[in-house]
Amino acid sequence: MNRCLPSQVVGPQRIVCLTEETTEWLYLLGQQWRIVGISGYTVRPRRARAEKPRVSAFTSAIRWAKTASSRTGANPMAEFGRLWRHCTRWFGWVWLLAAPMALAYQVTDDRGVSVQFANPPQRIISLLPSLTETVCALGQCERLVGVDRYSNFPNNVKKLPQVGGGMDPNIEAIVALKPDLVMLATSSRIDARLQSLGIQVLALEPKTHADVQRVLGTLAQVLGAGDAAAVWRSIDAALVAAAQSLPASVKTTRVYFEVNRAPYAAGEASFIGETLRRLGAQNIVPAKLGPFPLLNPEFVVRANPDVIMVGDMNYAGFDGRPGWASIRAIQTQRVCVFSPAQADMLVRPGPRMAEGARLMAECLLGHFTKAPR
Repeated sequence: MNRCLPSQVVGPQRIVCLTEETTEWLYLLGQQWRIVGISGYTVRPRRARAEKPRVSAFTSAIRWAKTASSRTGANPMAEFGRLWRHCTRWFGWVWLLAAPMALAYQVTDDRGVSVQFANPPQRIISLLPSLTETVCALGQCERLVGVDRYSNFPNNVKKLPQVGGGMDPNIEAIVALKPDLVMLATSSRIDARLQSLGIQVLALEPKTHADVQRVLGTLAQVLGAGDAAAVWRSIDAALVAAAQSLPASVKTTRVYFEVNRAPYAAGEASFIGETLRRLGAQNIVPAKLGPFPLLNPEFVVRANPDVIMVGDMNYAGFDGRPGWASIRAIQTQRVCVFSPAQADMLVRPGPRMAEGARLMAECLLGHFTKAPR
C-alpha cells in the first residue's frame, strides 16, 4: 500500500513517499519538487537517494501517534489508526495530481525542440545506429519496431524491418509501422515531413563522450526505464581500465585513425579523438581541423604516424597511395585493420565506446589481432 505522512504533507505539494513506486512516478512526471521525504528502502531513481531526506514509515508513524496522543490525551493506537485514514485520503490527491501532470512529460532534443509525451513510447523507430544501441543498452530493445539499414547491433535488431537510412528513409515504410516515436539525427532532413504526418520525432546526435552520457539520460527519461547512470558508469570505468592497461611509453605514440578512404580522419575534436586522448596517445590530426576532416594524403605522409588504425573496407590500396610506403607505421607493420563489425563499433558514439577503447588499447600495445568477419 502507498502511504504518506499527514504530519509532513500540506496539500498535495508536500509529499512523503514511502514506496519506491510512488517516488519513481513523481520523478518520471517531473514533479520531484513536491517530495519532501522518501523511504529509507528506496533505491530508485538514484537521484532521489542523493536529493531527498529519508524517513522510516513505521518509526515516523509511531512518533507521530505518540506526539498526537500526548497533546490530546487519546490512546496512541487510536491516533495511529487516524494517521492511516488520513494517508488514504492524501494518496488520492497524488494520483489526481499525476493524471494531468502526465501531459507535461517532456524533454528537449538536440534541435532545441521540447518534445512532449503523454506516455512513454512503446513503438519506436530508430534511424541512427548509436541511438538503436542506446535503447538496447537501457534494456528496451523490445520497443523497437524498425531501424535504419546500418543498425546491426545487438543481433536481434537485424530481424527488425529496415526503413532506409537517416538521410534517405522510406517514409511509407515508417508510416506503415505505426510508430509513436521516430528517433533520428539532427542532420536528418525529414523531421518536418514526419511531423506533418502526425509522427512524433526526437532528434539526438551524440558527437562527444559528454553527448553519449547526456543522450543516455535523455532516452532513459523518454522511455521511463533503464538506469542511464549505471550504464555510463560501466562505460567510464572500462575506459579508465583500458587506459590503465597501457604503459607510459604510449604517451609518445602518434596515431592516425582513418574513418573513410577519401581520406577522412578522426581528429582530436571527435569522440574517437577523445578516446585516444584518454588512452594517452597522440592524435596527428589537430582539433582545429574539426572532428572528421577530409585530409590531403600528403598530410599523413608528413605527419608520419607510429600507428595507423583503419577499417578493413578502407584499407584496400593503402600501399599504393603516393609516399605512404615511407610512413613509419607501414614500415614497422603497425597498422591495425579492423573487421567491419569492429569498425562499426569504433565509429559509433554510443554504449560500446568502452569496447572500442579496448580494441584501440590492444592496437597500441601491438597485440591486436584482426577478428574474423
